[in-house]
Amino acid sequence: MTDIANMKMTPRHYYIVFVASLGQMIGTSVATLAGIIIPMLNIIQHPELSSFMQGLIGAADLIGIIFGSVIFGRLSDRYGYLFFFRFCPALILVASIAGILFPSVATLTICLFLIGMGIGGEYSLDSDYISELMPARYRSLMVGVAKAGCALGNILVAAICFGLLSYWKSAELWPDLLWIVAITAALMILLRIRFYQSPKWLMDKGRVTEAEDAARKFFGPDASIACDSDAGSHDRPDTKISTPRFIMENWRKVVLSGIPWACEGMGVYGIGVFLPILVMALGLEHFSPGENPILHVTDSVRITLWISCIILPGFLIGLYLINRKHNIINIQTRGFWMCALALGILQLSYHFSWNKWISIGSFMAFELFLNIGPHLITYVLPPTIYPVDSRGQGVGIAASIGKIGAVAGVFVIPVLLKSGGAATVLAVSAIVMAVGALVTKGFSKASDLNSGT
Repeated sequence: MTDIANMKMTPRHYYIVFVASLGQMIGTSVATLAGIIIPMLNIIQHPELSSFMQGLIGAADLIGIIFGSVIFGRLSDRYGYLFFFRFCPALILVASIAGILFPSVATLTICLFLIGMGIGGEYSLDSDYISELMPARYRSLMVGVAKAGCALGNILVAAICFGLLSYWKSAELWPDLLWIVAITAALMILLRIRFYQSPKWLMDKGRVTEAEDAARKFFGPDASIACDSDAGSHDRPDTKISTPRFIMENWRKVVLSGIPWACEGMGVYGIGVFLPILVMALGLEHFSPGENPILHVTDSVRITLWISCIILPGFLIGLYLINRKHNIINIQTRGFWMCALALGILQLSYHFSWNKWISIGSFMAFELFLNIGPHLITYVLPPTIYPVDSRGQGVGIAASIGKIGAVAGVFVIPVLLKSGGAATVLAVSAIVMAVGALVTKGFSKASDLNSGT
C-alpha cells in the first residue's frame, strides 16, 4: 500500500488536475467575455452605458466570486467538497442559459453575479482538491498548473469572440457569446460525475474507513492515506469559527494571502476586463472613420488576443521556477515590480506617441510578469499557509479579498478613463502593483509558510 502523499504522478493525477483547472479557465473566460460584451452594448444602447454601469457589468461576476468563495469555502469545510464541486458548475450553466434566453442589461448583470458565485466556489475547491490529492513533492506545482488553466480561458475566449465577431459583424448577437460559458460548464458537470469526496477531508472528520475507500477510488486498490493522530478532532459543531474571528486570529496570513491577491486583481480583472476598451483608448487598433463600429470592437479584440497569448508562457515560466524550488515570495515580489515597470514604459510610449508596437510590447511584458509572479503565486500561496481543517475558509477569505480588489479595479477604471484618460489608468495601476510588492515582502517575514499540511 502506498500513501497518496508519497505516490508517483500517474495519469489519474493529471486527470484530477485537468478537471479542477476548468474552474480556473471558466473564471477568466467570463471576465474576458464581459470586457467584449460591454463595448458591444455601447454600440446598441442609446445613450451609451454610463461609467458606473460599465463597471457594474464588469464587476458583477467578481462580486459573485466574493460571496461564492466565502460561502462555498466554509460550507465545503463543514459538509465536504464533492457536492459543491458539482453544484458550482451547475449554477454557472443555469445562469448562463438564463442570460441567453432573457437578454437585457439587467438580466446580464444578475446572471453574471450568479455565474461569479459558482466561480468563487471553484476558486476555493479547485486548490483544495489538488493540494490534498497530489503527491507532496508535486503539490505546489500542480496547484500552479491548474491556475495556468486560466490562461487558456483568456486566449480561447478572445480567439472565439474574434472569429464570431468577424463573421457576425453585428453587436446585437452579444447574448450568444454566453454559449461559450454554458458549454464549458456542461463539460465540467459531466467530468465530475465520477469524482469522489476528498480522502483528507474525510480523515480529518474521523471517517477513516470512508477516507481509505475514497483514496482507492481515486488511485486504485494499492492507494492508502495516512491516519492522522488527531483525525476526528475537528469533527465537532463548534470547530468552525466565524469569519471575523478567523481573520483576527490569522491576520498576518490573511494580509499576506489576501492583499497581494487584491493588487493582482487590479491587473488581471481591472485591466483584463477593460483590455479591449483600453486598446481603443490608447489608439492601438486600426479603425477608419465611417466604418461599422463593430469593426472597431473586432480589431480591439484581435489585439487583445495577441496580448493574451503571452499569458500562458508567463504561467509556464512561473511553474518552471516553482518546480526548481525558487522561493515563491521572491517570485511574487519581483513579478509585481516588473509589472509596475512595464506599465511605466507603456505610459511613456503613450505620452510621447512612440510606435504602437512598443505599447503592445509593454502590454505583453506586463501580462508576462503578472502571470509569472502575482497571478500564479497568489493562487499557490494560500493553501500552503493554512492547515487542512481551515484551508477552505482561509483560501476562501483570500480569494474574497482578492476579488474585492478586482471589483474596485473594475469599477474605478471606467471612471479613470472618463476623468483622466488612459494615462491615469496606467499610473494608478502601476502604484497598485508596487503596493503588492511591498506587502508581499513585508508580511512574508512574519508568516509561517510551512504551517499548511
